Amino acid sequence: MEDGQYFFERGNFAPIAEEHDIGDLPVTGEIPRGLDGTLFRNGPNPQFAPPDPARHHWFLGDGMVHAFTLRDGRARWRNRWVRTDKFRAERAAGHALSVGFGGGRAIGVPDTGLANTSLAWHAGRLLALEEAHLPFALDPATVETLGVEDFGALSGPFTAHPKADPATGELVFFGYSAGGPLSPVMSWGTLSAAGRVTRLEHFPVAFCAMVHDFAVTARHVLFPLMPLTGSLGRAMRGGPPFAWEPELGGQVGLLRRDAGVASLRWFRAESCFAFHVLNAWEDAVGRVLADVMEFAAPPLFPRADGTPSRPEETQAHLTRWTLDPAAGTDAFRRERLDDMTGEFPRLDERRAGLPNRHGVFVGQSPAVRRDLALDTLVWCDLANGGRARFTVPEGDALSEAVFVPRDAAAAEGDGWLLTVAWRGAEKRSEVLVLDTQDVAAGPVATVTLPGRVPHGFHGAWVPGV
Repeated sequence: MEDGQYFFERGNFAPIAEEHDIGDLPVTGEIPRGLDGTLFRNGPNPQFAPPDPARHHWFLGDGMVHAFTLRDGRARWRNRWVRTDKFRAERAAGHALSVGFGGGRAIGVPDTGLANTSLAWHAGRLLALEEAHLPFALDPATVETLGVEDFGALSGPFTAHPKADPATGELVFFGYSAGGPLSPVMSWGTLSAAGRVTRLEHFPVAFCAMVHDFAVTARHVLFPLMPLTGSLGRAMRGGPPFAWEPELGGQVGLLRRDAGVASLRWFRAESCFAFHVLNAWEDAVGRVLADVMEFAAPPLFPRADGTPSRPEETQAHLTRWTLDPAAGTDAFRRERLDDMTGEFPRLDERRAGLPNRHGVFVGQSPAVRRDLALDTLVWCDLANGGRARFTVPEGDALSEAVFVPRDAAAAEGDGWLLTVAWRGAEKRSEVLVLDTQDVAAGPVATVTLPGRVPHGFHGAWVPGV
């Protein structure tokens, strides 16, 4: 990885300029008839080159949502930019107007964000998400932008990774910098199954940090406050707005969902970082366990003095955190579960917040140590340590894999994994469908796209849409 220009200008990190609506795509193999719905994927795709490439960051591209509808063995592809206020202002001007983190406030348009990170389906709404602003609602049939979604009561930041409770239908969310730009204040709350705000609380934290993801169990919420700090003062002095300060140490906040902020307590963490959580749950003796992709230092961001972390520190491994509220200590245990580096963990969402046996992440085979290339799906049996792997050829890459159950009554982990593959030699993308019963055999169906889907972040499967 070189600098921010890499992600904007080169390879499959570069943006595309086209919006498509193409049906009856070529299929190799057979799309399972049980797959009836749409895989939505989101990622940054700048519509214009940034005015100052040195200050551009991969995370700052305009959101573009890709929709792959699979039905009756056939496939359709639609993609649309999310029409944020920034996007509309820049399209009217014919060139980029903002630069760097927080640039939306500098161009005189409403600062409603980029909507470029992930997607969620809740209360009949398709939501395009990022972590510093409210969601944008999209029409699931056309992928057209409907507008900012505030659920009638919200105004502050809303995570890119809300958690749906499969037992109650609630959606649990949080936000950082909830007291204003780069402030040491966080929030958390819940939405009912119908999309009504049922709880919203704020609380101070030791420092402003980029808290990309969190964990939710049946009874608890965990907030990993790690020292990827945000600083207005540093930014005003010409330094990075977000930077790694490991000397500050880290903390993991734990609160009870029934008691809220009044029950919040903090566990001491060695300096480490996690962008993403696979799942979390309580065991039979009341301990809270969370499986995360843990880094020694975050990739993509410098230290406070502008220097990079060592490459070996910026590789993530699947790691289990065990917190014991009854142990009388602020320490917690960390256990590495897999030696392969990787990112983007997912699970069978029917087990979200509950003990789960299966999970998947996208790994990096030992032969691949280039940039952020991820080339291997790792399907994990967390009960017995079993692993099934599927690796694409050198020069290709895979997106986050989204699990879809074979049917509503299927056992946990029985179904399909959907991922978008980048074929480097052909400069195009494919949608792959793998059967979890034999991941190593490769895709049972491959949908060939006439163009490419730039490397992005997260996706969601919405059945029947």
